[in-house]
Amino acid sequence: MSTIDSVLKENRLFPPSEDFRVKANVSGMEGYNALCEQANNDYEGFWADLGRELVSWKQPFTKVLNSTEAPFYKWFEDGTLNVSYNCLDRHLAGSGDKPAIIFEADDGTSTPVTYRELHQRVCQFANGLRSLGVKKGDRVVVYMPMGVEAVVAMQACARIGAIHSVVFGGFSAKSLQERIGDARASLVITANEGLRGGKSVPLQAVVDDALALGGCESIQHIVVFQRTQTAPAQWDARNVWWHELTAQQPTECEPEWMNAEDPLFILYTSGSTGKPKGIQHSSGGYLLGTLVTMKWVFDYKPDDVFWCTADVGWITGHSYVCYGPLAIGATQVVFEGIPTYPDANRFWSMIARHKVTTFYTAPTAIRSLIKLGADLPGQHDLSSLRLLGTVGEPINPEAWIWYHEVVGGGRCPIVDTWWQTETGAHMIAPLPGAVATKPGSCTLPLPGILADIVDESGAPVEPGKGGALVIKKPWPSMVRTIWGDPDRFKKTYFPEEFNGQLYLAGDSAHTDENGYIWIMGRIDDVLNVSGHRLGTMEIESALVANPLVAEAAVVGRPHEIKGEAVVAFVVLKQNRPEGEDAKRIARELREWVAHEIGKIAQPDEIRFGENLPKTRSGKIMRRLLRVIAKGEEITQDVSTLENPAILEQLRVSAL
Repeated sequence: MSTIDSVLKENRLFPPSEDFRVKANVSGMEGYNALCEQANNDYEGFWADLGRELVSWKQPFTKVLNSTEAPFYKWFEDGTLNVSYNCLDRHLAGSGDKPAIIFEADDGTSTPVTYRELHQRVCQFANGLRSLGVKKGDRVVVYMPMGVEAVVAMQACARIGAIHSVVFGGFSAKSLQERIGDARASLVITANEGLRGGKSVPLQAVVDDALALGGCESIQHIVVFQRTQTAPAQWDARNVWWHELTAQQPTECEPEWMNAEDPLFILYTSGSTGKPKGIQHSSGGYLLGTLVTMKWVFDYKPDDVFWCTADVGWITGHSYVCYGPLAIGATQVVFEGIPTYPDANRFWSMIARHKVTTFYTAPTAIRSLIKLGADLPGQHDLSSLRLLGTVGEPINPEAWIWYHEVVGGGRCPIVDTWWQTETGAHMIAPLPGAVATKPGSCTLPLPGILADIVDESGAPVEPGKGGALVIKKPWPSMVRTIWGDPDRFKKTYFPEEFNGQLYLAGDSAHTDENGYIWIMGRIDDVLNVSGHRLGTMEIESALVANPLVAEAAVVGRPHEIKGEAVVAFVVLKQNRPEGEDAKRIARELREWVAHEIGKIAQPDEIRFGENLPKTRSGKIMRRLLRVIAKGEEITQDVSTLENPAILEQLRVSAL
């Protein structure tokens, strides 16, 4: 991989206010630099101190990092702990009556659950799982709607040492079957239905279909939470109702004391080819990563009301719904529904009603909400907010500015976080009381995270030139292996071309004159146009900066002269244009990109749609867009799409 041309320039700088800086957990660049210096001077000692400060251990560790079997690193390997104990029990004496979760149902009903109540529910469900024979090391698949019970299920597994594997409640029967089979799970936890946007979502029926496909013979029990009154289509000896399982169970459950390196969970993430990868995370190191980032990146304060909008089916919901907020003792909002039901005010009204202080969501959601009503946040009292965050993909500068000015009132720092399922926790993000932010940049690595940008030989590239983003040293919350496939783990993340020494993130990036890191997209989302390697994210940002454009996604298709042609899928803030109107707007957008970036980045083809193909979590399915751009038939599973009908619209709309 040669270096990648960076074409996006952004010089606006937003330092933290003096008031925020003074109160921050990491105050000013002097605070950030002091932590970095500690890590550089004594890397293992730095992480050991944090491990002792933030995690409650049953048996304190004496070993910090074991690299003898690199890249299968071990952290705190002789320490013992329980993650559920860290999330619940240790808060009971001082904060037992503090709300742990404020659950808002799809219909708007709001229910607070205290730490003491959550502890009791987790213990009862954990005892119920033990009564079904679930023990330490068993795999349990969780296929649940977003809600308190999903958190209880995950925490209960952690409490008894079972390894949970959460499957997003929008995945198909085939996807579920693949994950059950690969993990050789003994039990599935599901619900009869979920509720989302005023509609019921069949869940148990999908589980039944998945098991009927075969390859799931390891399943012994199916625990079903009754979310609605709809009767199950089928019921056999393996099925048990959640409420019947827990009704007579004690409200105390002795935790299983786990080695720090014992697996906490497996979370499957799609590979570009082949079967999904089961990312395996440890207990001690992963927990530390979520705690450190809650303290530093989210600048946690005891009176915060934290809201991460992610579903627990994704890593963001693991780290910043189920584990991080509870481990640090926060009050958090958990939301069952979608941001547009019953209307596009939902997020803003919830922030106002629950007095949310920290709001963490995806750029895709932000751009969609801009399109649905850029003025709507101003109709609600959002003065409780003090910190905003983004996750999942780079945020384009124009959406960043709207988020900052309209949602945050110009006073809230924005933490643009770069991390992955594999990293477990934030890796690159501005510490909000220290680092001045730039719209679109995730800024600087966290203290103790040694990131670099390298060329195909592993040599650092010069500022302004893009390359592969790598991490040069192991860190506690890192992926331990791919479940059942250690060779794939090494080849994917510690490839031989880097001598097996560098963690390859799979993202391209560059640094600017301030040393700030800019994510340019996945390495396989880099376009080679007439010998120039261009990051798709930068072209997308240029398009979205146009006042007409709400969202854009850019992919490449083969071109016999230029190597690759730029294909842009565009959603306007107005109705989808047709005929001459569409041609005129397409011409204007090409000229706009030429002015913003240069003619080399002009889209060869623009396709207008009413929306983009997205999963129910809001992630744009760029792989499907590449298939459409090439004119190929779609053979991938599209069951996770929120809007599968949009595919045909995009297929026939080339200009």
